[in-house]
Formats: sequence, structure tokens, C-alpha cells
Amino acid sequence: MKSYNKYLAIAALGALTLTSCDDTLNVDAPSQMDLNSVYASTEFATNAINGVYVLFCEDPYTSRMCGVWMQNTDVEAEVPSAGVPASDRRAVWSLQGPAVTGFNDVYNVWNNNLQAIERANQVRAGIDASSIAKEDEMQQIKGEATCLKAFRYYLMCNIFGDVPYYDVAAVWGEEIDRPRTDKFVIYSRVLQQLVDIEPYMKFSDVNTGGIERMNRDFAMGLIARLALFRAGYGKTFDNQMKRADDYLDVNADSLSVTYTDLSGNTVTAHTHNDYVQMAKNYCQKLIQLKPRDLYPNFYKSFQNEMNYASENNAEVLYEVAFVQNYGGDVGWSIGVPNTGSCAKGTTTIQVGLLPTYYMSFADNDSRRDITCANYAHANDTVAAAASTGIKVGKWDRALAAKELGGASSKGTGINFPLMRYSDVLLMLAEAENELNGPTALAKQALTTVRARAFADSETFDQDVTQYVNNLTSKEAFFNAIVNERAWEFGGEGLRKFDLIRWNLYAQKIEQAMRTMLCWGISTNKDLMEDAGVMSKYPDAANYTTWANKLWYVKQAKNNDRLDIKWYNRKYQVDLEDAVMTSDGWYSVNWGSNMIKRVRTYIYKGTSYTNCVKATDAATGAVTYKFNNDSSSDKYLTEFTINKGEASGVTRKDVYQASDYATRLYRGYSNGALTGSGIVPYLIPINITTLNASSVLNNDGYGFDATNMGEGVNVEVGTINTENY
Repeated sequence: MKSYNKYLAIAALGALTLTSCDDTLNVDAPSQMDLNSVYASTEFATNAINGVYVLFCEDPYTSRMCGVWMQNTDVEAEVPSAGVPASDRRAVWSLQGPAVTGFNDVYNVWNNNLQAIERANQVRAGIDASSIAKEDEMQQIKGEATCLKAFRYYLMCNIFGDVPYYDVAAVWGEEIDRPRTDKFVIYSRVLQQLVDIEPYMKFSDVNTGGIERMNRDFAMGLIARLALFRAGYGKTFDNQMKRADDYLDVNADSLSVTYTDLSGNTVTAHTHNDYVQMAKNYCQKLIQLKPRDLYPNFYKSFQNEMNYASENNAEVLYEVAFVQNYGGDVGWSIGVPNTGSCAKGTTTIQVGLLPTYYMSFADNDSRRDITCANYAHANDTVAAAASTGIKVGKWDRALAAKELGGASSKGTGINFPLMRYSDVLLMLAEAENELNGPTALAKQALTTVRARAFADSETFDQDVTQYVNNLTSKEAFFNAIVNERAWEFGGEGLRKFDLIRWNLYAQKIEQAMRTMLCWGISTNKDLMEDAGVMSKYPDAANYTTWANKLWYVKQAKNNDRLDIKWYNRKYQVDLEDAVMTSDGWYSVNWGSNMIKRVRTYIYKGTSYTNCVKATDAATGAVTYKFNNDSSSDKYLTEFTINKGEASGVTRKDVYQASDYATRLYRGYSNGALTGSGIVPYLIPINITTLNASSVLNNDGYGFDATNMGEGVNVEVGTINTENY
């Protein structure tokens, strides 16, 4: 039962004394009441913190930062339409940030985050000035404000890179038009504030609002996450991917964080390894102070959200509490598509999953068919989806416990998880491996996550025990963590930022696109027999068992995904298409979507896109008609040859990467797999913000229009058929 999301309805009271929504560069006048008087009660402090939470329910978070902008990676990916994107979300999808400098959504995201940060700073300052500041509830509220501030900076630093940092609340007369601060300084400063307040926060099972308000459980997990980001990579002013250790004085106070380790010792983190150790400490601290189990069923935490239920001290540490009809695009822009006339409303799904991600799952991994929806709802019946139409199956408004109404769209009220306990386990495994290699501690944490995923597998020992035990090197274990986080958190908006901190973004999207190409090649017999193609793409032989099509039959006309019976879910069918069709099976394109064929006909040096070839049954004579419009019966030229004569016509088939694959990452490599290794993931500051500032600019960081084209399809090979 959702017990505390009513804060959204009363947040206006708390927001009245906070920064204006209209201009984040304005602060309240000195006529405000003295903070000691204003924060003299926990009631007002609660209303004030509600004014920070309520900003989660505005479009910049509910849609953009919650999911739509967390693409395109090797997991989440939504393909842009044709044409050069200009000032819309599709430019973000295709990694073409320079196109959005005038996009109002960027302006709103910037303001939404800075407004939340300023409000959080005001709450912190108000509580510090209060005569009841030391009361448990006031310290809890200060902790929530600190977590909210830290999380907003986590978003800003991964979306915009270096951004202005506001350590404390703005005061009247202070200059708050500030230049960018290095992201690693920001991580260090918010980490110190989190470390200082975390011991005074309440665990979710005793905190008012439980996991729908930020709590001590989440605070420790957030410290671990931010410590790994502080230890990791980020894009610098010179458009390179670097760690803080590579170019900053990490011994400076601004880049150091002092905390108490598990043994009670006071230690200070400076270097990469120090921050990895810090992440390990806080994961272990949470596990020791508040141990818990993963749900036996991977779907359970998402099912709770669909049922508008929450459970404290369980798998979810914190989830954004949305209210029906006010904020929350889960089940609208992210989730399973519902189109046409649907009893619980419709969707405009803008978060997809790569077909290669679907195929990467082990056969017995229960997470695949929960995470990857290769089906959709149309007019309250279920339909199969092609490989380029896979969406996030973790949330489906058709299954929502509330009657949302046929006319509903946004504002489903379905919560969104910011951290689950499996994240803590995998961060612990990653940190321990980074420090000490694949020890028993690291392996046990990874095993716990995989054991749930393969609980019903007939080959459990092979899938879990042997799999983990075979990870004997630091590199192998790290790669396993990279994969496990993909399988565990697909659709939850973590992958993009993970790839950034690991500096694997370019590598992973290049791998994804090449896999799509090789899979497409493997579905075509002619290409597989072409020596030139195979010399360039020998790994296509690894994908010959992957399906060209998936075959299915609908067993009922209900709206349940189980109404679809799949003949195959991943691998190629040995039977001919005609046999499958005659047996009553239907198909959706799978691997065949990964490659594009451009066919032309060449006759006497002229190319045509359309050829009609007709054979006279009586004489065997063949007539050829050519034009460039398959819908027209007007032909540019035609001729007839006798039976057995050479036509002089060459059918030319050029095979290329599909438009789907080409458009996904065209801002990185213009679609042609020729990227620099530095992914242009950052979004420039909006022009309106720049015009209002005397110090901000978009210099550096790789903000140029080099790859602002539509993308170049990779050409795989050409098959010519002479005398067609």
C-alpha cells in the first residue's frame, strides 16, 4: 500500500518559501521569516522537504531523466526517425547533442535539477538553524535533503558533465551565476555531506514513508554508487575520458572525503582505489546493519509497483513515489505498449531494448522474459513484436492494480525504483574485485544475484556455481559484472551512466552494432558463402543458430502475454517457412531485421529500382519491364528475349546495416562504425540558460556538429546475379 505519496498534494505549502519556479537565478528576499522560527516544527520541515520531492513529478524527471534520455546503449535503445534530428528527444537518442541547444526540454531539465538542489540546500540550512535541529526527525529530513541533492547532482554530472556547484543555500545579495565545477569535485563534496548525515538517518522500516522517502538504507547505497562514480571516468573539457587521478590534484580538500570505515577507523579517500574501498565499505555496512534477501521471484519488486504496494527492508531501497494523474510516466513512456482502445489507457513508449541484448541472455535466465517484452497490447489483445520492437516488460499498465481509465495516458502513479538491493550486491562484487580480485566475498555477492535469476534452471550448477567459479581472473570477473548489471537492470536507466564511469560506452555500442551486422549476415545464405564478406566478418559464423524469425500462435484473444505460444524464442527453426506456415504458425522478423538489402537492376549501363519479369508459358519468351516506381505501371524501357537467350540484365543486391542499427548511434560514428572511441553523450547547456549567464558556455567537451548527418549504412557486401 502506498502510504506516503500524499506528500505531493501538500508540497505546495513547503514550496512557497523556496526558489521561484520561474527563474532559478532568483532567490527569496530577506523579508523571509528567520529560519529558526520557520523550522521550529517538524511539520514545516516536512512540508519543505516535500517541495524537493515534488519536482520528481514534473516532466523533466518523469519522462526525460527517468528513462527516455537514458539511451542509447547496448541495453536500452530507441531508434530515431529518418532525417537529421533538430531540437527534440531523438537527437539525444542518436547521440547528436549539438542539435538540442535550442530544445526547451534541456532548459527545463537544467532548471528542474538546480531548483531541486537549491530547495534541498535551503532545507539543510533551515534545519541547521533550527532550535530543534538535533531531534531525530529533523536529522532524518536533513538526510533526505542531502540524498536528494546528491542524486540530482549525479543526474546533472552524467547528463551535462561539469556543472555549477552550490554547496549551501543561496542568500540574498549573493552572486549565484556560477561557472562549471569539475564533476569529480562535485562527487566529493556531496559524498562528504552524505557521509556526515547518514548515521543520523532512519532505516526504511522505521522511517515515515518507508521506501517512498529517502532513508538510511538508500543513503548507504547512494554513497557506494557515488564513490564508484568518483573513482570512475568522465568526459573532460578537452573531450577525453579521464579519472580524477589522471588530471587533478586528488589530495586537495575539495577532492577528498573523510569517513569511518567498518573497523571504526577514520580514513580519508583521495585516489581511485580509496574511493573503490569506500564503496566496498558502505555496501558491507548496509549488509551488516540491515541484512535482507532478494525476492525469490525477480518480477516481485516490479509487480509491487504495478500493484501500488511497497515493502520496507526488502529488495527496493528507494523508489520515486508517483501519484495517479500527477506525475509518473512509468507505464506510459516506459513499459509495454498499449495502443488503440485499451481499458487502462494508452502509451507512447519511448524506451526500447536492443535485440542483441535480448539474445545475450542465457536460455534459462528468468530475467529475460520479464525484462524484454517482445509483445504489445493493441485494443486490449496481445500481439507479437518484431526484434526491433522490444520494449521494457517490467511495467505494463494493462496489469496495473488501479482502473486507470481508457482515456488515461500519463500519470499512472506507478513507482520507479532508484536502487534495488541487487545493485548493492553487484557494487560490492565489483569493488572487491577491483581491489583484491575475484575473492570469495566478490563471488558470493555475484552468486546471490545469479542464483535468483536461475532458481528454476535445470542446469543451475552450470549456470551459477560453475559460471562464477570459472571467473578466476580480475578481468574475467569484471567483464562478468558488466554483463550481470546489464541483465539485472535492463530498463531501469542505469546502463548509460555505468558505461560512462567504466569508460566502456564506445566499446559496447560498437560491439552491439557489429553483432547486429554479423547476425544479419548469418541469416543470408549468399552472404555466408561470399568469401569477401566472410573475410571481413568471420564472426558471423557464431550466429548461425540465432533465429531469422520467431514463430508463434495466439492461443486466446485475451490480453495476457501468455496467450502467445512461441515455437522458438531465440534459435533458428530447422523447418522451412512454408512448412511452419502450413502448420498454422505465424512469424515476426528477428535476425532478418538486422540487415538491409538494396536491390537494383542494371541494363545497358542504366540502373533501375524496379523490374517486372514475365515468362510466356507457351513460347518461353521472357519480357522485362523497368522503372523506378514499383507502384507505377508506366515503364521507362522494356524488351523481350527468346527462351534461352542471355538477358544482359544484372540484378545487383547491396547488403548494408539496417536503418535501425545505423540510426541508433549515428552521432558517435555517423552510423559507420568509425567512431573515435569517445562517445558524445553529454548534452549542451540550453541557449536560454547561456543567454541568462555571464559565465556559462558550451566550450570544450566535444560539442561540435561533426556527426550531425542521417548516418551512413555500413556496406557489408554485394551479390550480383548476371543474366537475371
